[in-house]
Amino acid sequence: MMAKNPNQKKTHRKDRAPPTKPRVRLLLITGLSGAGRTLALKALEDVGYEAIDNLPLSLINRLLYPLTRPGGGDHAIAITVDFRQRDFSTKAFDRATAPLAARDDIDLKVVFLNCDNQVLARRFTETRRRHPLAEDRPVMDGIVRERQLLAPIKDRADLLVDTSNLTVGELRALIAGHFRLSDGPRLSVLVLSFSYRQGLPREADLVFDVRFLANPHYVDELRPLTGQESAVGAYIAADPACEPFLASLTNMLKTLLPLYQREGKSYLTVAIGCTGGRHRSVYTAEALTKRLAAVGQEVQVRHRDAGKT
Repeated sequence: MMAKNPNQKKTHRKDRAPPTKPRVRLLLITGLSGAGRTLALKALEDVGYEAIDNLPLSLINRLLYPLTRPGGGDHAIAITVDFRQRDFSTKAFDRATAPLAARDDIDLKVVFLNCDNQVLARRFTETRRRHPLAEDRPVMDGIVRERQLLAPIKDRADLLVDTSNLTVGELRALIAGHFRLSDGPRLSVLVLSFSYRQGLPREADLVFDVRFLANPHYVDELRPLTGQESAVGAYIAADPACEPFLASLTNMLKTLLPLYQREGKSYLTVAIGCTGGRHRSVYTAEALTKRLAAVGQEVQVRHRDAGKT
């Protein structure tokens, strides 16, 4: 029989490092019918998520159970949940999501797609679809009722996206920008020009007012043009306030963007507004986009109201 070495350390099961828990990135897509849930789900599928449409709330835990067991690996799952389900309600949503939000092996985010009532009514009319809550009633009745029922979920959503003024491509880009899975730069920036007459863009994170700049609207030959035209750009750039403002704004964003990225933000909308959304905001948005791109920032530009009269 071999003698025991008194200096030999005992190895116990509790001394072993616990297995790393798999992480499941879970996005629940909900919101108003007609606001673009299916488009959002497709955008997520295109960037690598496992996409599931209209999964009953009661089945979410069953779906996740084998994925969160040791050895289950990492998963990114996007699920739409809405009133097409028989068991869907605010209380049922809370019962299903509260336990998931408390777990450290699941990263849960709720995305709510919102839209103006009149835009939703027009979409249902154009597609000749029936609203799920207004089968035998006017479409607007269903829209109003659904908005009231979903209000508590909207208030608790991690991301609220208003699709009233978004094209299909813009919605897909916005969703993909927020939740992409690639290892590339984590923060994408959208510079958005807009008209104050048309209202503030609801998706904006930062808003800047450039109505203090010289206004080409009062120059007859410039009025029909936009801020993308060289003549308009030269007129605005000649304002002594223009270059200092652009330089200060660029420097501020160069300071802020790494801080947003450090906090885990992956998509930032910087909105630039003027009175009509045609001249000053468009020029400033274009100029800011070029300056951010020049320092290596991933950035896109969109002009919401430049084509409106």
